[in-house]
Amino acid sequence: MGTNGQDRTTNGPAYRVLARKYRPATFAELIGQDALVRTLSNAVENERLAHAFLFTGVRGVGKTTTARILARVLNCVAESSPTLTPCGSCPECVAIMEDRHSDVLEMDAASRTGIDDIRELIDGVRYRPSSARFKVYIIDEIHMLSIKAFNALLKTLEEPPPHVKFILATTEIRKVPVTVMSRCQRFDLRRVDSEVLTTHLQSVCVREDVAAEPEALALMARAADGSVRDALSFLDQAIVHAEGTIRATRVREMLGLADRVEVFDLFETISAGRVKEGLELLRRQYAAGADPLIVLQDLLDLTHWLTRVKVVPEAANEITVPESERIRGREFAEKLRMPVLTRTWQMLLKGLDEARLAPDPLGAVEMVLIRLAFASDLPTPAELLREVRGETRPANAASAPTVGRSGDLPADSGEVGASTMDQGSISSAERPVGVNVDEGVQDDAVQRAARHPRVAAVLAAFPGAKVAAVRPRTESCGENGGSLT
Repeated sequence: MGTNGQDRTTNGPAYRVLARKYRPATFAELIGQDALVRTLSNAVENERLAHAFLFTGVRGVGKTTTARILARVLNCVAESSPTLTPCGSCPECVAIMEDRHSDVLEMDAASRTGIDDIRELIDGVRYRPSSARFKVYIIDEIHMLSIKAFNALLKTLEEPPPHVKFILATTEIRKVPVTVMSRCQRFDLRRVDSEVLTTHLQSVCVREDVAAEPEALALMARAADGSVRDALSFLDQAIVHAEGTIRATRVREMLGLADRVEVFDLFETISAGRVKEGLELLRRQYAAGADPLIVLQDLLDLTHWLTRVKVVPEAANEITVPESERIRGREFAEKLRMPVLTRTWQMLLKGLDEARLAPDPLGAVEMVLIRLAFASDLPTPAELLREVRGETRPANAASAPTVGRSGDLPADSGEVGASTMDQGSISSAERPVGVNVDEGVQDDAVQRAARHPRVAAVLAAFPGAKVAAVRPRTESCGENGGSLT
């Protein structure tokens, strides 16, 4: 009500979110699904259209949209037969686009799961379409049907009348019975690449007359995880959040993402064993609105990317990687050895599961970082074997292959420097807690290896691990020499 007691109404059309406003209307407008478009286009041109289709993929990649496009392709009356370019202006096309066509029936299997719903559908199959060329049944979230409903649908799905087409869509293909899948042509809709999503978002910004930084669009595309709908929803939110040009800093705040530069800084400080500085960086990101779990996921992504760069250096040249990240990433990949990267990956992955279950995610993430920092000085299995055997370590195999190390630090400095544990032998009674020795193994080398302090430190960092065997160095061991199991 207004101040004068009258209702305030708007005469203009209601606002439509970008995900609906820019929903593709033809196969040519679908992005990232080239294989599907090519197959369906050839089927239309060669008049080899199946009677049932099954679209599967993650949320927001175009399953229902493709089903509606296919319904228009089948029923557009601008041509005498199905056409790849529906006109969009004939009564059939308009009615299908507005979700009000009597011969194109959409059923949400998530809310209509029972056999009575399928019986109602089957009863209507035998009647010819009232105005369209084909009667099209679109069943979304087909995996939610009950077993009895699936069984009731099988016969009709296998041999429907010639005027009926079935289009099924699901995000959980493994829950769909194989008897249903064998009666359909299956199409797996892939996640849309970040580069393609970024380009699509840029084109939408141009049409909406919105200015946006390329980095901001790349952040939204990466957060969408291959979903076009999610990316457009993020863009919709960013437009009203930014109040002007969409900037990367605002997008990070909106999505709860950590600054990528700070993620690199955090990785570097923890790899160097600087615990206090690393925890301060984490607290600063948390105060800025970053989710601790997302920070941990970012560290996982960074570790994976650094490993790829080390194995395939060309990975650093991807178009979505900023120049600053490319330079630092190559530097990190050169300094860090593969055993260190794989150990970091394993500890972060285990820590992520722990943080998700912890009552205090921030505290759990801090413990993961502390564990990583103290593990940064641990030797690799090959180095342990050399120490146990009393061999000389190669010059290029430092005990702490980390980024930005500043040398050994005193024990009371609050940082993790070189190991200060006694390197001498210890008796079994003095064996540290957490050292598990396979009691069935009596080999003297194994027993000596398990009692070694540095081996004990490794076993303590990986709960449940055991020294089961000490394998001698062979040609197949490569540059790392022997290994501990």
